[in-house]
Amino acid sequence: MKITILPLTESERKALSFGFRNGESHCFRMRCRAVLLKSEGLSSVRVGEQTEMTAQSVNGWVKRFIEDGVQGLHTRPGQGRKPIMDCSDEEAVRKAIESDRQSVRAAKEAWQQSSGKEASELTFRRFLSALAQDIDV
Repeated sequence: MKITILPLTESERKALSFGFRNGESHCFRMRCRAVLLKSEGLSSVRVGEQTEMTAQSVNGWVKRFIEDGVQGLHTRPGQGRKPIMDCSDEEAVRKAIESDRQSVRAAKEAWQQSSGKEASELTFRRFLSALAQDIDV
């Protein structure tokens, strides 16, 4: 198996090193590290072992780096799981709680019927907690 060494300019190496040390998310830091390790001649399998990625993921991130530079290593907007409950549910949740203050389960059922959405009791409690924190501020 032939290992391809990724050539980097000095400015790219500095940008990747900065991203690896100071990136805002763990994912971004590991992507920067993966590209740096590939530039040192490591195989995608070895890089994957060090960054907890598959070899295919490593190759995908290297390809994105080649196409878009360091900015290509950031997570694109709209990626990831969408929230079940958001600010548009706030009023309906408030009404459900006001109708039955003693039972979170009953309030969750009322919200589910009015909104047509489904959420676990834990998700509903977390949303209530976030609402309470917003009120306290």
